[in-house]
Amino acid sequence: MVYRAYDPFDLLTDCPAKIEAVESYASSILLGCSDGCLRVYGPPPSAWSPPPDSRSELQMQPYVLQRSVAGFVKRPFLSMEVLASRELLLTLSESVAFHRLPNLETVAVLPEARGANVCSWDEKRGFLCFARQNRVFIFRYDGGMGFVEVKEFGVPDTVKSLSWCGENICLGIRREYMIMNATNGALSEVFPCGRLAPPLVVPLPSGELILGKDNIGILVDQTGKPLPEGRICWSEAPQEVVIQKTYAIGLLPRYVEIRSLRVPYPLIQTVVLQNVCHLAQSSSAIVVAQDNSVYGFFPVPIGSQLVPLMASGNFEEALALCKMFEDSNLQSSKEKLIHIGYARHLFENGRYEEAMDHFLASEVDITRVLCRYPSIILPKTTWVPKREKLPPPHSQGLDEHSALVKLLQKKRCSIIEKVPTEGTEEMVLDAVGDSIPSYDINWFKRTNKRRAIISFSSVERDMATILDTALLQALLLTGRSSAAVELLKSLNYCDVKICEEILQESSHYTALLELYKSNSMHSEALKVLHHLEESKSSESKAGPAQKFKPEMIIEYLKVCNLELMGVVVAFSELEVFGELTMITSQAVPLFITDPIPANLVNPYLKQHAPNMQEKEKVQRQTPAGS
Repeated sequence: MVYRAYDPFDLLTDCPAKIEAVESYASSILLGCSDGCLRVYGPPPSAWSPPPDSRSELQMQPYVLQRSVAGFVKRPFLSMEVLASRELLLTLSESVAFHRLPNLETVAVLPEARGANVCSWDEKRGFLCFARQNRVFIFRYDGGMGFVEVKEFGVPDTVKSLSWCGENICLGIRREYMIMNATNGALSEVFPCGRLAPPLVVPLPSGELILGKDNIGILVDQTGKPLPEGRICWSEAPQEVVIQKTYAIGLLPRYVEIRSLRVPYPLIQTVVLQNVCHLAQSSSAIVVAQDNSVYGFFPVPIGSQLVPLMASGNFEEALALCKMFEDSNLQSSKEKLIHIGYARHLFENGRYEEAMDHFLASEVDITRVLCRYPSIILPKTTWVPKREKLPPPHSQGLDEHSALVKLLQKKRCSIIEKVPTEGTEEMVLDAVGDSIPSYDINWFKRTNKRRAIISFSSVERDMATILDTALLQALLLTGRSSAAVELLKSLNYCDVKICEEILQESSHYTALLELYKSNSMHSEALKVLHHLEESKSSESKAGPAQKFKPEMIIEYLKVCNLELMGVVVAFSELEVFGELTMITSQAVPLFITDPIPANLVNPYLKQHAPNMQEKEKVQRQTPAGS
């Protein structure tokens, strides 16, 4: 993976002396030169003024010399560091000194650091540690003109590199890395240094460290324990490494190498530059110093970096890069787009469950997912977004539909709870009438063609209908008929026509009955039961060990609500009900048990009781087994 994360820009090319140290402060560049002079470069004065929020950042324009402080140090610069929170510049030369910024006034000098070759500053506690040959010293800056000595410890060999790591100090000595307890000086070995390059200790913002071992950067925690998969493989052994956000920038002999800080730490960009001697980071760029010139590596806008990442399929890297957006709304919108692209990529490569996780994270409309399932039938009146360009159709298997089931189940609660509930009671009254209708077979036929609750014309309800209709089909396609029945038993918004056809064609009668029941289509349910009894379909696909018996019709009639009494009375006129008189002990109580009103039952019983009694008498007189 190689893409453009930084744009190099030539800031200055005419430094009169060799650059030994480099730092940035606000929009200025500080150069410690071999002639002992500190030179300050900045943007040229002009009529145009940058926005106030960018005046403290490096500018992508040619820099000019603004100030030169001769005799700033008497010996070569070993290092410089800007302590931005304290407005101080820390320099290591013949000693350690603090200088006030931006006027560069010297405010404190530490004579005990004379001869030191490396140092490290702990910003949180205001502690300074430095090494002189095989001794390590710890001082506390008192905030004024001086330092207070805290500790002094001996180590086995000359310290080449060091850094604070929490309350400990990581030391790179001549042959190995060690962790020193800053309280008592106790040393613990980490691992040997490399053979080709000197020790290199690089602190990370997380508190962890990168320890160089030739061309390998090994990540360790604050105790020196290597982290799993924590190995950055540089092309060559780096001389310096700086960290900026999600990138590690390494100074190699022939070029600058930029790598991601995400496992497996891939190469992002290579910039060929000769004679590079120092790196420094600022809030907005990386400063790269050659012998007499300075480049600024300015980050490419994040949105522009995302395009090649997504095009090359590096979606994880793109998601990590989104964290760098300062605008949370912009970050969220970009992440959703990346999740959609990632989900498509995973789906097309057969990683269906992972794809559904990213579809879920993208909060994409479920119709955008369902369009990838031609076997799933959706309501014809439903608005479906323009179909995407999809790969050629293929035979969809169990894994694809199982992944869809999981997605729809996760989305279901949030969609169902948005369905409007206002006016439900009024719609119930509109559907069933203000009073119980008189006993009329034509009435029950008309009534049961309507839902007990009239459908809302709303986006939320349409979406709930799409989801439940698709979920029912996906459950059946994965062989989970019992789960389909449970869905229909609960509050659901399945499209009746589509689900009815599917359940009839596949002979899922138990689910079909629940569909009718949940939509108050009682006459259709009773007809199904009658049909099953006549056809003796005890081996149907309705469910495990499901037996259909005449008694089931009686049981179903018992669950009919009071306002649907017309169904009970009217259905009793059908021939099938006459056949049930053989079990009169179950049929008659249906008409004499409260809360069925007597004024509905009595006329019927007076008209039909003699006939029912005659059939029962004949049944009793028929010899057994005849």
